[in-house]
Amino acid sequence: MTALDTPPAIAGSTATDIAESVRGLVERGMLVPGDALPPVRTLAERLRVNRNTVVAAYRHLAQAGTVVTRGRGGTLIAGSPRMPQEGFAAGTVLRDLGTGNPDAALIPDPARVLSRVIGRPVLYGEPVIDREFETWASAWMRQAMVDQPELRLTITGGASDAIERLLGQSLTREDAVAVEDPCFLSTMNILRLGGYRAVPVPVDHEGMTVAGLRAALDAGVRAIVSTPRAQNPTGASLSAARAAALRAVLAEHPYVLVVEDDHFSLLSERPFHTIVGPEHERWALIRSVSKFLGPDMCLAVTASDPDTAARLALRLSPGTTWVSHLLQRLAHALLTDDAVRDDIRRAGAHYAARNAAVAQLLQDAGVPAHAADGLNLWVPLGAPARAVGEHLMRRGWLARSGEEFVLAGADAAQHLRLTVHDLTDAEATRLASDLSAAIDAARSMEAGQPS
Repeated sequence: MTALDTPPAIAGSTATDIAESVRGLVERGMLVPGDALPPVRTLAERLRVNRNTVVAAYRHLAQAGTVVTRGRGGTLIAGSPRMPQEGFAAGTVLRDLGTGNPDAALIPDPARVLSRVIGRPVLYGEPVIDREFETWASAWMRQAMVDQPELRLTITGGASDAIERLLGQSLTREDAVAVEDPCFLSTMNILRLGGYRAVPVPVDHEGMTVAGLRAALDAGVRAIVSTPRAQNPTGASLSAARAAALRAVLAEHPYVLVVEDDHFSLLSERPFHTIVGPEHERWALIRSVSKFLGPDMCLAVTASDPDTAARLALRLSPGTTWVSHLLQRLAHALLTDDAVRDDIRRAGAHYAARNAAVAQLLQDAGVPAHAADGLNLWVPLGAPARAVGEHLMRRGWLARSGEEFVLAGADAAQHLRLTVHDLTDAEATRLASDLSAAIDAARSMEAGQPS
């Protein structure tokens, strides 16, 4: 079925009117997922409007997620999109290498400090940040942003919550945002749902590239989302030289919002290097506790310039969206406990050691893996990741294809992201052998030979 066959027909003389007409047909069930909209030329002639008007209407619908474009396959009404997420694959019997999770055994037990966080109830109208936690967090963030003349704190329900709110208070739909390519799944989803236009910036072993950032700024981006350490999925961390070069580029664009997501912070064995210079006007540094205190501790600290903090605070109105003071007190009690901090340091060393050990096993099997920083390995294959993943499934493994993280860089589609820190030595040895065999089989298929 097409919209040409659907009464009432699409109507309107402006892009907004045409888009609203299509939305109305979808809401009334007269257009359903998979239905094709008329070609641009056909609808423009029927409505007696310029073709660019229909193009703009279809673009609005695509950005809102109402339609999807298939090139020569036309423009189709979209279904509910499946957006890749971190976490376990439901119902699989395979050994899951795609979780992106920290090791549950290395997450500190909150029971040891719970008795210390119970206090009087917090009522409407009180400060949204717990005072003791604010004092500790201010010192923590100030150590990272020593060159900033002013710094204000905001507490949000995790790093993704902070990024979504930061972009929402600064941007409008269709604004361009520079993001790393390959990109973190959550960031990709935030951009899609917000209707922002992603401008990919390539990532190498030192992080976001200078040429890529310069090109993104030339393209008119209004915000940048950067990962200074343990970039997900590649594990790259900014070097001091790369961070300095990026700061130099950004010096000419002081009002572009720079959001740094230092999600691995206390677990990282790499130094923190910011791309925010002392004269930059709009910036935010986010540090979530989810990797070391657990994903269920939905809390992140955001340090930012005063203007950004003020705008962000407006989106965290007391009584609706503040972060629980009990949760803040619990985080503070854990993070100021010497035994817990020792546990976090040991956890970081464990992730680094296990990733390095598995990377070495892969290298010994002929797979050029390299352990960087973070919870995962980003493994180059020299073959299509989807095909390699299918062969791994036959051997009992479920891996995450690099295609899920790609914005524009085709090379990422020949990578797998593997969460391996919880493999036993025997499992890691078997994985190295199986992955090598899967790559060989995928290459044979690509060459037209029997696998």
